[in-house]
Amino acid sequence: MSAAWALTSLTVGLGLTTTARADFIDDSKLSLGTRNFFFNSDNHSGGADQKEWAQSFKLDYISGFTEGTVGFGLDLQGMVGVHLDGGKGYHPAVNSFTPSKGDGSAESTWASAGATAKARFSKSEIRYGNTLTPNLPILVANDGRLQPQTFDGGMITSKEIDNLTLTGGQIEGVKGRASTNSTGLSVTGATRDSNKFLFSGGEWKVNKDLTLQYYYANLENFYSQNFLGLVHVLPITNDSSFKTDLRYFKSTSDGRNGETGYAFNNNGGYAKNPGKVDNTTWSTMFTYTLGNQSLMLGRTEVSNDGGFVWNSEANVVNKYGKNESQGGISFYLFNDATVGSFARAGENTNFGQYSYNFSGVGFPGLKASISYLRGEDIKAADGRGSDQHESEIDTRIDYLVQTGPLKGFGTTLRHGTYQGGSTGIADQDQTRLFFNYTYNFL
Repeated sequence: MSAAWALTSLTVGLGLTTTARADFIDDSKLSLGTRNFFFNSDNHSGGADQKEWAQSFKLDYISGFTEGTVGFGLDLQGMVGVHLDGGKGYHPAVNSFTPSKGDGSAESTWASAGATAKARFSKSEIRYGNTLTPNLPILVANDGRLQPQTFDGGMITSKEIDNLTLTGGQIEGVKGRASTNSTGLSVTGATRDSNKFLFSGGEWKVNKDLTLQYYYANLENFYSQNFLGLVHVLPITNDSSFKTDLRYFKSTSDGRNGETGYAFNNNGGYAKNPGKVDNTTWSTMFTYTLGNQSLMLGRTEVSNDGGFVWNSEANVVNKYGKNESQGGISFYLFNDATVGSFARAGENTNFGQYSYNFSGVGFPGLKASISYLRGEDIKAADGRGSDQHESEIDTRIDYLVQTGPLKGFGTTLRHGTYQGGSTGIADQDQTRLFFNYTYNFL
């Protein structure tokens, strides 16, 4: 983090003239986000159940920029977690959302802090620190549990050319949803990590209805990945439209991938070259929206040579003297469902979702959706067994208070029912209940 603090010192020592200080401070925002989270996972055919309840507090200070040709700023973040319920037997040592003690129970409290220095020139912005939360096709920060995942490194975003957004950078570490420390990045199944995830790309808004995307990413010694995307919205009437969303990923092995410690387990499925990344994945989604309701249908096809790949945190169980579960990486496909991933070699997944906004019937702030995924043609891990299948039904209800003293208070209920079918993976019901509220001081 030396570069981040160097930029911070420059901000404080050189940039803050009397006039500049007004923009740095007057444009600042200070907020306290609270999240109360209940999680219940019921494994019907094997494996331990998980049942936990916890509270999180997240304090964010977002500064403005100093005046001048180059403006400087600083973002600060502090997070505290409090475990409320869920003892031994209901708290897994890994893949949880709270750190673990040596006896297998959850830590009662934990905390972390971070900072990101930033600079702005014309229509470009650079950030370096450990509170980054990128949302890109090749790198998606996860915020699906108690605390958000944050990344260490630097990013630059440029909008110098109208309708074109360019992004690039290097990620050097990641702090998971149940950790107070950063670690390197890796892939599922590997025991080694990397502190060099390079990426670049951009989005071109051709016109108001069409957006084209291209991104490249490289996780050193693991994989290289190219992404192409197209999003088109066709207006039909004043209150109806048809959206097309096409996504293509091409992933190949890099450096030491496949060697001991750098091997990828292909999400538990087949690999033509065991331990090596070798994958092509297509996804298509079509959404018809009419008034307050929408219907989405789509399909994802994973190539036969190996499973889809995305980066994850390195395994840090006992690395810092306590178990800090690092699970919870997201990826840019609808297959990233509540329970399952639907991303193994040969898997062809058909899916659909119906969504309804109740504002049209007098209940503003209330939304609901139900989705179904069915993955078939999964190649058995040995490459010789019969093709396998799996399925999942997900429901979601969101409500955000619109007026009154509780304005901005939000509730989200998510439930997923996963059936492993012929894969041998345990059937599972998973329920997540969130209560969110953010108080803005500035």
